[in-house]
Amino acid sequence: MTTASTETAKPKTSRDWDLRAVAPFVALALLLVLGAIANENFISVTNLTNVITRSAFIAIIALGATYVISSGGLDLSVGSMVAFVASLMILFMNSGVISDPMLMLVTGMLVALAIGAACGLLNGLITTVGKIEPFIATLGTMGIYRGLTTWLSQGGAITLRDRELQQLYRPVYFGEVFGVPVPIIVIFVTAAIAAFVLYRTRYGRHLIAVGSNEDVARYSGISVNRVRTIAYVVQGLCVAVAVLLYVPRLGSTSATTGILWELQAITAVVVGGTALRGGVGRIWGTVCGAFILEIVGNIMLLSNFVSEYLIGAIQGAIIIIAMLVQRSLSRRS
Repeated sequence: MTTASTETAKPKTSRDWDLRAVAPFVALALLLVLGAIANENFISVTNLTNVITRSAFIAIIALGATYVISSGGLDLSVGSMVAFVASLMILFMNSGVISDPMLMLVTGMLVALAIGAACGLLNGLITTVGKIEPFIATLGTMGIYRGLTTWLSQGGAITLRDRELQQLYRPVYFGEVFGVPVPIIVIFVTAAIAAFVLYRTRYGRHLIAVGSNEDVARYSGISVNRVRTIAYVVQGLCVAVAVLLYVPRLGSTSATTGILWELQAITAVVVGGTALRGGVGRIWGTVCGAFILEIVGNIMLLSNFVSEYLIGAIQGAIIIIAMLVQRSLSRRS
């Protein structure tokens, strides 16, 4: 046996582990311990279930953001897109074009998914065909989606009027399956599908290749524009899935819906170990990152150590710290 083969056969030590992949789960475990110390009610099944349920919107949106960021892109429009898609969905269901409530609900959901995909496609085409930097392109569409939502709502709220439809739709957020809240099931089903596509399909390999080195990917015969455009479509679909859970929770939406959700989604992705420069995508790390953000807010509320009005500032600090940690770990590797 040669020296090279001997080294290959050696078991990996802890130094060989990818610390960026493990760090989010270690941080989550430490937060659970800290929360239990801060308040005895924190570790209860009821509280933790509620925390994970509330994280559903950001977790699902962040899964789409993982695709976009892994491809070397960025989407700042997701919060405004949530408001826009939810507004059009509710307006469609208020139109009464379908008399049967169940058929109307199913059609409304399909409409939301189609609009979300179309918004993602628009973002993708502007950045790829239009050759505009993702930051600028999605900053522009963020203003467009938010402005259209304000126009549709006339500065107020758009509310689902049909009471029967509301009661029919309510279990999508408040319902349970074998004691597990529906939003939690949706998080893990969506994450499982996202992980399978990213890690087990040709498209997933192409996505990572494009994010790692665009020129090399192009010379390898990969359609860079197609791969990145699909990533934005996936982001739009994830936003739509989050909308499907958001609408039955409140039964209405407004121009203020989803404000700063893009910050939370990007923070969840970065905390989860995905590199903002692209080329690395960690689906389960992203889910963990979304849980961490919600748990931090929950601990702040239960402990009274820090004002709940500082949650946004804390989340902003978290993304900066996560980037510093990523840079430090990159230098070591």
